[in-house]
Amino acid sequence: MAGHAHDHAHGHDDHLDGEEDFHVSYKGYATGFILSVILTAIPFWLVMAKVLPSPKMTGFIILGFAAVQMVVHMIYFLHMNAKVEQGWSMLALVFTAALVVIMLSGSVWVMYHMNTNMMPTPDPAAMRNM
Repeated sequence: MAGHAHDHAHGHDDHLDGEEDFHVSYKGYATGFILSVILTAIPFWLVMAKVLPSPKMTGFIILGFAAVQMVVHMIYFLHMNAKVEQGWSMLALVFTAALVVIMLSGSVWVMYHMNTNMMPTPDPAAMRNM
């Protein structure tokens, strides 16, 4: 009881501001680990067995598995959800993801248009004969 009174004296409350339902367990870590192994093994098998007809399709499917695996890591290992820190960590993640998408798509767009709008270069074979 003395420790309980000591916590209140230093500003610690019994509630965790919305985190009371969230706890870390070995079962959660085991689930995350198993999902991570599965989400790694399937793309590895897709590439090694050449299951899909085109490399482009294989690449897109692997990117999909990578996105799902990132979500698994965030939930099971980084413990991010809407309840932790009253949702601020999830909001920060969404904002960061939006910025990354804007920066990457803008960079690809600029590089594509710079490549298509550059002056044509002469034929490399003609340059060797000079």
